[in-house]
Amino acid sequence: MLTVSAARRQRARGRLRAAAKEYAALGWPCVPGARPLFDGDRACSCDRVGCPAPGAHPVSAAWAIQATTDLETIKRWWDDDRQPNIILPTGRVFDVFDVPAAAGRMALERIGRRYSGPGPTSPVGPVAALGSERHLFFVATRGAPEDEDEWWSCHLDCSPETIDDSPGLRWHCRESYVVAPPSILPGGEVTWVRPPDGALLPDPVRVLEILSDCCEAVC
Repeated sequence: MLTVSAARRQRARGRLRAAAKEYAALGWPCVPGARPLFDGDRACSCDRVGCPAPGAHPVSAAWAIQATTDLETIKRWWDDDRQPNIILPTGRVFDVFDVPAAAGRMALERIGRRYSGPGPTSPVGPVAALGSERHLFFVATRGAPEDEDEWWSCHLDCSPETIDDSPGLRWHCRESYVVAPPSILPGGEVTWVRPPDGALLPDPVRVLEILSDCCEAVC
């Protein structure tokens, strides 16, 4: 039994390390995340009692400084027996729209119908699924707009969590982050619905318009 458990841990480390290296090759900085606990009284490996997002946040409060694409650092982090999840800072290479899974599926269906034939390129890039609960749409970052009122960012303990005219939608941009595949959350593994392929990321305004309509429809 111990041998099997050790083999499973080694495979999990290998998958996480390989994924982190792939993100680094894309120019996506990453940093170790907490991991959910399935035994005992605590839900997350962090020190926070009643963590509101087990496994979906960085280990260190200095994550913004520590995030890197350096392969030696990534290898050291994900050779760790604790099997940290992978956290990707947003607002650097990309922003992420985080929506309820039902809205995400509806948006992908609409985009598929609208852009299935000749015409403009489909306004969708990489999309990840947080189990059956949320979808993450990766888009080109807006960086730091001149008008700060044009953007807002969301992460653990951030207010507002969503915007009133797009219920359920969260925008991860500057000073935020998302958890990336193949991380594990209490609801299951984070997976790619549409994996990154190195192509240019889509215009966030085009994606936001579609996602806002879908969030209003399902929320």
